[in-house]
Amino acid sequence: MSPREAETPAPPLPASAPPEAGATALRTRGAVAFIAPALALVAVFLIFPALWTLYLGLTDYRLTGIQAANPQFIGLDNYAAALGDPRFGNSLWVTLVYVFGSAVIGQLGLGFTLAWIFRGWRGASRTVLEILVIVAWIIPSSVVAFLWIAFLDTHDGTLNAVLGNADVPWLFSWPLLSIIVFNTWRGTAFSMLLCGGALSTLPPSHLETARLAGASSWQQLRDIVLPSIRGHLLTNLLLISLWTFNDFSPYLITAGGPNFGTETLPIYIFRNALTNFQLGYGAAISAILLVINLVIALVYLRVLRKRN
Repeated sequence: MSPREAETPAPPLPASAPPEAGATALRTRGAVAFIAPALALVAVFLIFPALWTLYLGLTDYRLTGIQAANPQFIGLDNYAAALGDPRFGNSLWVTLVYVFGSAVIGQLGLGFTLAWIFRGWRGASRTVLEILVIVAWIIPSSVVAFLWIAFLDTHDGTLNAVLGNADVPWLFSWPLLSIIVFNTWRGTAFSMLLCGGALSTLPPSHLETARLAGASSWQQLRDIVLPSIRGHLLTNLLLISLWTFNDFSPYLITAGGPNFGTETLPIYIFRNALTNFQLGYGAAISAILLVINLVIALVYLRVLRKRN
């Protein structure tokens, strides 16, 4: 071999994709294939119904008559009619009172109080307590509603029997208070479990240090416990508020009465859409309820961002 031939470089090998790129593409395709069924379910059962509801709210669609066969596009007329309807304003006010009374004050307040009281329980007693709380949480709403109807009955109710056979018409004299207490009893179990889990993550040394420093129980709760579990409390408040806003269970107890005194927005939507057959109008009210839920969620995210 001549010196010139020895110095000639070998031809370059054909370029090929690095192995890391192929592995990344494979992982991406696997991730997409893994979440595709969940995305399809979300699209079919959440996104499409929401878009369809928004469309119906812009039409005069009805369940019967000419509008059922040939609905017309009417724009924002349904929304204008709703905002001008005194019954809509009454239903919105009743819903706000129902949510604040049963979710904010009732479920969150009572749930945290019970979790704080029973935080020191251990062993079999705590296991029995948790089982009872879970059983109270999983009982169907319809069963709980009929139990409360029997409990609050005017003549044969358990509450009146305990009070000495007093014939107090609880569901007619205090209907809104009755459904607030009913929803508080039904939903406190969830808040108690969530708050109990949050309290279990709090290091005992923090409270012990505060106690040795002379802090009272109220000061420990205000300055250590509540700031430490604030994120858990906000998450709990968001969930129970949204659930209560969309709750239809009061209809099983009072049917929205008497005199529309317990007609929440879900009941108002039901009556207009399925009882009065005004499906387009009911869809418009549902869109307004969706906006209210979004506002609640945005307020929660803003408060949580400030905390972070």
